[in-house]
Amino acid sequence: MKINLYNSLSRKIEEFEPLKNDLVRIYSCGPTVYNYSHIGNMRAFLFADLLQRTMRTTGKYNVRWVMNITDIDDKTIRDSSKGSQSWLPQMGEQTDLPLDNLKKFTKFYEQAFLEDIAKLGIEQNHFYSMPHATDFIPQMQELIRKIYNNGYAYISENSVYFNVSRWAENGEYGKLKKIDFDNFKKGARIDSDQYEKEDANDFALWKAKKEGEPYWEFDLFGQMLPGRPGWHLECSTMEYELLGLPFDIHTGGVDLKFPHHEDEIAQSKAGYGFDPNRFWCHNEFLEVEGEKMSKSLGNFFTLRDLIAKNIDPIDIRYLMFSVHYRTKFNFTNDGIIAARKARLKVQEYIYELFNASENPIINEIPPEDDLLNRFFAELSNDLHTPKALANLFDFINNYPPQNLSASLKSTLIDEFKQINAIFNTWQVNKKPDEVIEIPDEIIKLAEERLLAKKQKNFTKSDELRQAISNLGYLVIDTKTGFEIKVKKND
Repeated sequence: MKINLYNSLSRKIEEFEPLKNDLVRIYSCGPTVYNYSHIGNMRAFLFADLLQRTMRTTGKYNVRWVMNITDIDDKTIRDSSKGSQSWLPQMGEQTDLPLDNLKKFTKFYEQAFLEDIAKLGIEQNHFYSMPHATDFIPQMQELIRKIYNNGYAYISENSVYFNVSRWAENGEYGKLKKIDFDNFKKGARIDSDQYEKEDANDFALWKAKKEGEPYWEFDLFGQMLPGRPGWHLECSTMEYELLGLPFDIHTGGVDLKFPHHEDEIAQSKAGYGFDPNRFWCHNEFLEVEGEKMSKSLGNFFTLRDLIAKNIDPIDIRYLMFSVHYRTKFNFTNDGIIAARKARLKVQEYIYELFNASENPIINEIPPEDDLLNRFFAELSNDLHTPKALANLFDFINNYPPQNLSASLKSTLIDEFKQINAIFNTWQVNKKPDEVIEIPDEIIKLAEERLLAKKQKNFTKSDELRQAISNLGYLVIDTKTGFEIKVKKND
């Protein structure tokens, strides 16, 4: 089935075709591992997972998915520095070596990130690579040499900057986001990884060594420039090295359009001679209860915060998929309750498909009601998950499992397996036996009753049996002691 995607570059929905046969190469801007990822970050990662799963299942493509780990930037350096209050005891002892501290610090949060995405149903074996920026320093330096040699970079105070004004002369800057060049100050530079304002400034490709920061030696055509890479440069290099240019799809949140993704385009074209990719796919922002997520408002949540509130991460996955990725997402308590209810309704339907037919009056589904075709048709329309789910609920409401023939149930089980290969929010199997946790209070009463029996105090034994019954449980004698069951309603 052909897949259509909204391309941020053209600002319209286009039919997707891989650049190389049936191989889809996807690069997703990954986490900056300086803290636990918040749920706004998680929306971007879940969107990328939805996209790559749709390509595999609906499009029947082979997928090469790369998501980088940003382990060196302003934030990771700041928070891993010696004496930083962000350092946790679990990270071990700090040393006098900034790079050693950086590695320990980022490794801790990288592991936390991998644990979190696993709970959200993102499978690590779907990644072709999860590269660390610090493993590609020589390749980054080589890209800087190319950009510099082509006349689009200059040295200032031992840092190397990309010359935006020179690049803009070619009409090549501002592809993703329209830039106001009317007040552009030629030669204005910015060292920060992220801009305070949407101003077009020359940005750092390589930052000069600072006291207490990790650094690498860099020989730029005979000029020694010890320092570290700029944030924007990292992705351009890893894309080129792991996917080749141009690749098919680049994903990320809308907040990365400028400056990060705009700068990626400039670097790749100025250095490698190619635009980095064909499609740019961006997911919208996430709000909490109608407001921008902020620590000052008390509505800033990591996944771990929500799990501590007894929220199932799979319900979060389902909830985020219930809203189109290009629509602002409002995360609410009512929304998560509704998502859980909807998800479990589908789950119960799947379980019922495994039961024997009770009144098989339907042996065939009309073509216009075909579940898989209707579901996949909406996913192929710019990943329109809300419409896909609407079709799913329309189907399960119209075709109760008890009315379906055994062969039709078997077919639907296979179709749900394909649907779940994308959503990954259900179990497509028989309903497992429920595990009942017996309260400690009931177990203690049963143990007292067993002791009373051994002491031949049958009056007390009967009283304890009745007390257990009054609390809604049955105690049954066995050869080894007792068994407790929940009483069924009469």
